[in-house]
Amino acid sequence: MKHARVAYGGAIHDATPHPQGLRLADGRVLAEDEVVWLLPFEVGTVIALGLNYADHLKELSKELTVSAQDEPLAFLKGPGTLIGHRGQTRRPADASFMHYECELALVIGRRAKHVKRADAMTCVAGYTVANDYAIRDYLENYYRPNLRVKNRDTCTVLGPWLVDATDVPDPHALALRTWVNGQLTQQGNTRDLMNDIPALIVYLSGFMTLDEGDLILTGTPDGVVNVNVGDEVVTEIDGIGRLVNTVVSDETFGR
Repeated sequence: MKHARVAYGGAIHDATPHPQGLRLADGRVLAEDEVVWLLPFEVGTVIALGLNYADHLKELSKELTVSAQDEPLAFLKGPGTLIGHRGQTRRPADASFMHYECELALVIGRRAKHVKRADAMTCVAGYTVANDYAIRDYLENYYRPNLRVKNRDTCTVLGPWLVDATDVPDPHALALRTWVNGQLTQQGNTRDLMNDIPALIVYLSGFMTLDEGDLILTGTPDGVVNVNVGDEVVTEIDGIGRLVNTVVSDETFGR
């Protein structure tokens, strides 16, 4: 089942998909643009993976000193980075190359520590779509993302739905796509993850406790391109959802 959280009429509501948009828990049916889309669940720690697709690693190979044999590249993100479906992401005026990253995001459903691979998938509550923007200008180096790149306010779009894990038969066979202003710019598939979901849970739970609500962003395939103010970016994953976002200027945020 798909779940969402939205604001409407001065209140926060749980919602589910409807052919006309979405249905609130009280039965009212609304269009997507009639509500404010919130994060689809209460998010705990956010853990992101970089360079977890072989094609994306190859895409950046001239800039890297990392290889597919290295351990997963993981980093944390602060809560201020997260915004919901149809939200606005700020593009700083001094940025020359800012790009989207369509990612499958998995949600942890129970406390997990030192998880064995055979038990890893039982820790997953569900999945959602993430668009985790990066500004290449801000990288201190091209193989270890730093705070300025990955912890900027509004840089990580999440939603619109949380899809129960039981409704995703094989999370390692999902097509990912990104459109910029209606033009298809990125295509990939989760079957090409270098570190699959069980491997990530085993690795992370080996040195930190994962709790209910923690979010793991699994990385993006190749095909990232620069986006500019005014661009509409749509990231989509089969069976999970279609996430819409708009890139805006510093002035929109009064900066």
